[in-house]
Amino acid sequence: MTRWRYAAATDTGLVRESNQDAIFVDDSLAIVADGMGGHAAGEVASALTVDVIYDGYLNNPTVEGLHAAVKEANYAVLREARENPDHFGMGTTVIVLGLTHDEAGVISPTLFHVGDSRAYQLRDGALRQLSEDHSVAEEWVRMGRLTPEEAATHPRRHQLTRGVGVEDNIDIDVMSVIAMPGDRILLCSDGLSNELSNEDLARLASSPVSLDEAVTNLIAGARHAGGRDNISVVLLEFDEVEVATTPIKKTLVAPAPPVAQSTKSVVARSRRRRFTWRVWLGMAFFLAIVAGFFAVVHWYAYSMYYLANDGGKIAVYQGQPNGVLWYKPIKILDTPYLSRQLRTTDQIALGATISEPSLEAAINYAGSLHDAWQLGHATTTTSTSTSLPGTTTTAHVTTTTAKAG
Repeated sequence: MTRWRYAAATDTGLVRESNQDAIFVDDSLAIVADGMGGHAAGEVASALTVDVIYDGYLNNPTVEGLHAAVKEANYAVLREARENPDHFGMGTTVIVLGLTHDEAGVISPTLFHVGDSRAYQLRDGALRQLSEDHSVAEEWVRMGRLTPEEAATHPRRHQLTRGVGVEDNIDIDVMSVIAMPGDRILLCSDGLSNELSNEDLARLASSPVSLDEAVTNLIAGARHAGGRDNISVVLLEFDEVEVATTPIKKTLVAPAPPVAQSTKSVVARSRRRRFTWRVWLGMAFFLAIVAGFFAVVHWYAYSMYYLANDGGKIAVYQGQPNGVLWYKPIKILDTPYLSRQLRTTDQIALGATISEPSLEAAINYAGSLHDAWQLGHATTTTSTSTSLPGTTTTAHVTTTTAKAG
């Protein structure tokens, strides 16, 4: 028999305007999902993922059932993004701890993980990370290209290599958790793990502090350290725990979702006689024309990228500036450049939108516009210094790093 007690909380933090994290915990299942994507799409992705996994677990509380539930969550987020243009590019991390039943009747904890949300195990004040981040920087650490200290501040530490709703195929890390009564398991989004050191996490989350007080202290600590992201915490403590009959630790590959098939396979024979092959051919031809029209309009609507002013920042949009029919342009990202840091002629051009054939070209062109402004600014500064002997003018260059996800 395995039993745990729990406490949990989620907080928007001090910088973000909305909370795109979603959490769930009860006496047999715990989930943390950290959504990503503009227009509240990240919030949709994380909430949808939690709901689908919960329903899947209720139907089949086994390792196979939870694995299938995470796969289904990936399909669900992909479908939502494809059916709703406003949710284009959304996705989420997810980390799940469930009490799974095996064939021998043993109920033991199993961890499922995609992304950079984390799971830690605490015992006697010591902290051990159970999950491995699926990010570019952490992959480079495992390859020996970076040290853990370098990865902690690397610009690509937040760029994910796996995520729910990102690709049709999804790799899911699965491992049995070997624990003892009194052990605590901490599940969290990177809004906690990025702000607090392992020593701080161990100090704030360990007993004898109660679970509720520990969760409160963890969130307060992350906010005090900067609160630059949403903060989600689920803290469990085992009262009793069993070990799986056959412990596992591996990555399971989930294939792409099957092509949907029509359920209307049987039609009354008398009705079939009314539809000759000519009728079917005509209907097929008509549907092909309609589908082709929508495909062409959709392609044209999103065939280009452009730069525009978004609240003082240079933003990259996908689509036609004025939209096409019901297809509206989608903001892909904010560049680190300010629109006021452009030459006057470039600011005017930005106001009328600047079109580019690809996302990479748009980002590069925004950088070149900013570089041109910096060059002109630097030239002006040098001229001033020459005309006023004895006066030293220092040009300050501000570099902004955009966080992925």
